[in-house]
Amino acid sequence: MTPRAFTHLPELAGRLTPADASGLRLTDEVLAAWDAQAREQGLPPDWRLPDEEVERSRQAVLAGRDGEDLWVFGYGSLMWNPGIHFREVRRARLDGFARRFALATTIGRGTPECPGLVLTLRRQAGACHGLVFRIHHSLVETESRLLWRREMIRGGYCPALLPLDTPQGGVEALVLTANTAHPQYCHDLSLQDTAAIIASACGSIGSNRDYLGQLNEQLDLLGIEDGHVRELSDMVQSKVAKARHETRDRPTMTEVYAP
Repeated sequence: MTPRAFTHLPELAGRLTPADASGLRLTDEVLAAWDAQAREQGLPPDWRLPDEEVERSRQAVLAGRDGEDLWVFGYGSLMWNPGIHFREVRRARLDGFARRFALATTIGRGTPECPGLVLTLRRQAGACHGLVFRIHHSLVETESRLLWRREMIRGGYCPALLPLDTPQGGVEALVLTANTAHPQYCHDLSLQDTAAIIASACGSIGSNRDYLGQLNEQLDLLGIEDGHVRELSDMVQSKVAKARHETRDRPTMTEVYAP
């Protein structure tokens, strides 16, 4: 990640987690730590997809692209923690999709007892605005393997190469859309229920609320307006404030048993 990578978006320099400092860069060591955490939480041995299945998915999507750079669309945590070495980043628009907190997670931002929610892309009218990163062709093999491990660890997405618009011209990029057949995909979650989950869930890499906050910060930095995310954020803040107020007003044991 050199200064030239931020030619089109200088405001992002210093605002992204470097790849080698990312806890979401799933090297063998990081993956082993996640496996250990899964065992501690009581998740079954098949809590994640087998490495062979993840690799088959990667090869199927990237077949015939030897020697080409790879663009990757970021609309959630990739926007602030891409976990990959890239040569260029641009603003990007994907038509026909919207970002939604609709994929349950029991590791990372939640637990088996209190699952959290992470972002996915749902087909609907309109467009999703985010970032697109260019991986140099010499690094595609290594970087795409690590990216597939991260995003396809439980098979919650359908990776595909789709056209994006950028201010510098159109590109074809890897996009991770919702796998609506996945058992952890939440089809009809209301905004109220989504806010309640995000307000309370927390996992090994942080709270679900922090994930939403990081998304908001990055959208604000880039001047991207997402009405759904804004409404959801307001609702989460309201729920958190209400919970704190109720906790503060709850009588202490001394008060309850005072003579």
